[in-house]
Amino acid sequence: MKNKFDSLELGQFIPLHYHHNMLNDELRMKAFKAAINMVVKPGAKVLELGGGTGVQSFFAAQKADKVFCVERNPELVRAARSFLAANINGDKVEVVQADALHYLPPEPVDVVICEMLHTGLLREKQMPVIASFKQRYLEKFAGHRLPIFIPEASIQAIQPIQQDFYFEDFYAPAILFQDPASIQERSKGLADPKVFQLLAYADSFNQTCCCDSEVVIAESGQLNALRLITKNILAINLETKDTVDWHTQYIVLPLAAPLSVFEGDHISVRFDYQGGDSLNVLTDSLEVCHAGAMRQDTKKLSIVA
Repeated sequence: MKNKFDSLELGQFIPLHYHHNMLNDELRMKAFKAAINMVVKPGAKVLELGGGTGVQSFFAAQKADKVFCVERNPELVRAARSFLAANINGDKVEVVQADALHYLPPEPVDVVICEMLHTGLLREKQMPVIASFKQRYLEKFAGHRLPIFIPEASIQAIQPIQQDFYFEDFYAPAILFQDPASIQERSKGLADPKVFQLLAYADSFNQTCCCDSEVVIAESGQLNALRLITKNILAINLETKDTVDWHTQYIVLPLAAPLSVFEGDHISVRFDYQGGDSLNVLTDSLEVCHAGAMRQDTKKLSIVA
């Protein structure tokens, strides 16, 4: 049964002002422009799922013959059409108002751009949209190969950290977002990031994001948070072995009680959720404890709601 609040979820109905902020994200813009320029060949046909303001369709249109830009939000559809009309080669882009989860282009395409990305592949619908597209595309265009996807892959990792949750003497152990390009002076890494998922979008993939990892502590401290890291491989040049990468913001997940850890300790981290789930689904399933301890003797560290 469809939830009446589905249209309010991030990834389902992102408002225009949020997309304006993304346009102002220089690292994101440069990365996608470089990746699209690398992958889209002259004369190509391109599909963008979740087009927003149409900027990535604009990048594609500089080489492609035709671009289908699919966007559900009517406010964004109007904005994309207006912006594209004011830009060179914008006439190559057809803005289609439709749900990306169900749309298929009228003809085969060479490249699919889908940036419904949130750290952890949470909240936004990147995984279900691409999985649905692949199945329906191969059924409709039997005998055709899948197009190239941008991004091509996502790598997910977790890192135990000691986080300062005091803000002007106000203690607030809340979920935090961090800029990957900035030095985080309030965070102390207690171990190197540990990869728990490698997802290649052209391959078959399970939509469950599952971590059952053991992390070796490199520096003693108070483990009071986990940092969730998502690195997106936007494009791969097989000839030069170069990649175009982009990190979404890190998420710092506070724990309800700190765990004293020492160099060499082995810490077990477990959680699972479906791609597109809300943050609380991850936090509700999270368990952190000393590895090897019996379950009844471990102290489960629950996430602060």
